[in-house]
Amino acid sequence: MRGGERDRLRVDDSARDRVTDSLSAQLLGASAPVVTSAQLRSLTLVLVASAAAAFLARIGPHLVLPTVVVEIVLGILIGPEVLGWATEGAYIQFLANFGLALLFFFAGLEVVEKHVPREAIARGSLGWAISLALGIGIGYLLQLAGLGAEGWLLGIAISTTALGTLVPILSDSGILPTPLGTAVLGTGVAGEFWPITVMSVFLTGIYGAAAEIALLFVFGAVTIGTAFLAMRARPPRLVAIIRETLHSTGQAAVRLSIALIAALVLLAHDVGFDFVLGAFAAGLIVGLVLDNPEGGVVRMRLEGIGFGLLIPIYFVATGLTFDLDSLLTASGLALAALFLVLLLVVRGTPALLWLRDLGPRGTASVAFFGATQLPLVVAIVGIGADRGAIDADVGASLIGAAMVSVLVYPMVAGAISGAEDWAPDTVASTEAEY
Repeated sequence: MRGGERDRLRVDDSARDRVTDSLSAQLLGASAPVVTSAQLRSLTLVLVASAAAAFLARIGPHLVLPTVVVEIVLGILIGPEVLGWATEGAYIQFLANFGLALLFFFAGLEVVEKHVPREAIARGSLGWAISLALGIGIGYLLQLAGLGAEGWLLGIAISTTALGTLVPILSDSGILPTPLGTAVLGTGVAGEFWPITVMSVFLTGIYGAAAEIALLFVFGAVTIGTAFLAMRARPPRLVAIIRETLHSTGQAAVRLSIALIAALVLLAHDVGFDFVLGAFAAGLIVGLVLDNPEGGVVRMRLEGIGFGLLIPIYFVATGLTFDLDSLLTASGLALAALFLVLLLVVRGTPALLWLRDLGPRGTASVAFFGATQLPLVVAIVGIGADRGAIDADVGASLIGAAMVSVLVYPMVAGAISGAEDWAPDTVASTEAEY
C-alpha cells in the first residue's frame, strides 16, 4: 500500500472516530461523559491482557508463573513505555480501584478462612512487629541517605507477605497441613492483616496519630459489631431467600457482600482512613459469615467477580503506569537488588521464632516464604505515590524486587525445606514414633 493511501486511511479512521464520539454525545446527552474510541480500545486491550495472562502463566506443562507478575508485565508491554497501545483513563482507573478494593477484601477473607491456630497467629504477629521495627529503621536510614521515599512507607511495604500467592504453592506441595505450613500461614496472616491496619493510619494523617488510633478502634468496634449481628441475627425468611437464590439469578448473598464492601469502604473514607481498610474489614465479616459448607458457593461467585474481572484489571493497569525507564537503569536495577535483599532480611529475620519447632531447614524455608511479596507492595506503593510519599523511580524498583521475590523465593523455600520431608504421611509417622 502506497504512503498516500495509508495517510488517507488514517484520516478516514480519525474522522470516523470523531463522528462516533459526536453521535455518542448526542445519544447520551451533552452533560454525559463521552467514551472515546481510544478509551474503549485501551479498556479492550486491558481485558485481553488479563485473559492472556491466565494462559501465559501456565503455558508450560511443568512451569506455572505467578499470574500477577504476568499481568503487570503485559500491562507494561501494551502501555505507553513499550508499545503505546493503551493508556490508563478515568474508566480503567475506576475499575482498577474497584479491583484494589476486592484484593483487600479477599485478603480479609483469607485471614478467616485458613483457620490458623491462635498460637501461630500470635507468633506471626510478634514476628511482624520485629519486621516493622527493622523495616522502618532501614527505611529512615535510606530516606536520610537521599532516597525518594518516606521511611515509614518503606517499612510497611517491605514487611508484608503475599499469603494469597503462597497458599496454592503450599497446598500443591503438601506442606499446607504440616507444622511448616502452619508457621508460614501464621507469618502470612500477620503479614497481610497488620500492614493493612497500620497503613490505614499512616497514609491518612488527617486528625493526628492519637485521634487516628482512637478512630481505628471505633471502626474495629463497628466491624466486630456488624460481624456479630451478621452471625447471630439471622431472620429465617432472610436465610431462606439467600438459600433460594444461591443457584439462581437472584444471588442475594453475593449482592449483600458487594453492598457490604461499598458500605464499609464509604465508612472508612468518611472517617478519614484509606478505603482499603473498609474493604479488608468487609472481607473479615463475610469470611466469618461464610464459614460453613454453603459458604464455598458464595465465595466461588465472589472470586469470579474479583479474580475473573476486576483484580486483573488492577494489576494490568499497574503495568500501564509502571516506570520501566527508571527501573532499567544502573541505579534502578541496583536499588531493586537492594530491595530484594531487604525483603529477605526484614521478613526473614522473624523466622528465627520458629527455630526450636522447625529446625534450621524449616526456619530457613519460613524465611524465604515470608519474604515473598507483591500484591500489597503494589497497593502500598500506588497509594503512597498518590500522596507523594514515594517517588515513581523508587516505587518501580520496589515493585520490581517484589516481582522477583514471587518468582524466586518460593522455589528456594521449597528446595530448602525438602517438601517430601513435610508430607502428611511422614509427619504422622514421625509423631507416632514419639
